[in-house]
Amino acid sequence: MFQPVARTSASGAVFDQISVKVLAGELAAGEALPSERKLAEAFGVSRPAVREAIQKLAQAGLVEVRQGESTSVRDFRRQAGPELLPQLLVRDGVPDLTVVRSVLETRELMGPQIAVLAARRISAESARELDTAVDQLGATEDPVELQDRALMFWDVVVDSADSIAFRLIFNSLRAAYEPAMTALASVMVAEVGQTDLYRKLSSAITSHDESTAEATAAQLLHTGTSAIGDALTFLEGLKP
Repeated sequence: MFQPVARTSASGAVFDQISVKVLAGELAAGEALPSERKLAEAFGVSRPAVREAIQKLAQAGLVEVRQGESTSVRDFRRQAGPELLPQLLVRDGVPDLTVVRSVLETRELMGPQIAVLAARRISAESARELDTAVDQLGATEDPVELQDRALMFWDVVVDSADSIAFRLIFNSLRAAYEPAMTALASVMVAEVGQTDLYRKLSSAITSHDESTAEATAAQLLHTGTSAIGDALTFLEGLKP
């Protein structure tokens, strides 16, 4: 059922193997995990390493630990948080485009509102940082670097919005997206290559033009969502 672990972080490796099986449905919601002792034997690690992994799994919303009872698999779709997105988005080094689309759709809904708040609250110092971010975006044509610099741009926008809730959600979405940047470079260049729209958005935010900031952010972010949607449609058409 499990493979012996030969890694520096034994608990991390145990966490990885169990979480992959939960996310893939190989361990179904409600199913009981083997005992701590049996897991330690199966993985070839110590019981404290297994215990630490189980604690991480519980924190991620993947399992439920009840005192005196067996540890059972939880329904992560109903009980896990956004910190699980990185594992869902990239599996075995391959991005799941349906999860990517979900992340981009969430971003598309949030981004315009963040842009409005940024236009309302941006400081003179942040305005200068935003201008610099746009200049850096326009100084490269590398598709991966473009994505990285676009994230830097949005980092300034989110800071300017001065909303801790949006900041934490942005952090989760960014953590989920970054591992897939290289694989998605050729698709996302449709969005991150539009320096003119980033500059227009920057100008609207720094001039406190909330309506233009909202509309431009919506136009810009929809481009990425549409590109991923087109890629999914293409892949669906290749299936026998």
